[in-house]
Amino acid sequence: MDPQSIPEVRRWTQETGGDTDYLDYLSQRAGLGDWAALSRVFMPEFVEAAGCVLWDRVYAPDNFRTWHEHLKGDATAIEATLNQLRLWLYIDIPEDQESERGALALAEDIAASWRRSLREAFPDRAFEVSATETEDGPVVSFVTMR
Repeated sequence: MDPQSIPEVRRWTQETGGDTDYLDYLSQRAGLGDWAALSRVFMPEFVEAAGCVLWDRVYAPDNFRTWHEHLKGDATAIEATLNQLRLWLYIDIPEDQESERGALALAEDIAASWRRSLREAFPDRAFEVSATETEDGPVVSFVTMR
């Protein structure tokens, strides 16, 4: 995804002038904590539980037990239910086509990073990782291919 395709970044770089780009934009807007948190979005950690591979952000033992019981131990269904990053819950995405396309492109970049992270963490397994446009906005998700 080209950050310049996001209206907010493009406006800032045009207003600033010169040779500014996405890195200058971030250096003016994001601190160390922002950078560290963002890196975990793109390079998540994972947890294994009862045959499931889960994004560590969504794993909580009690919640997992509830879903495990409700979905009768179906590991793929459990993963499909829990392993979702709903971008629209965390990012205010303006309701215009350009911003919505940019949000989906961001979701696709996150999915590509998750694919690499999963491959590195579990070299003997295959995963389906996707970025999907929904009525509410983009969702990044993954399941183990069984």
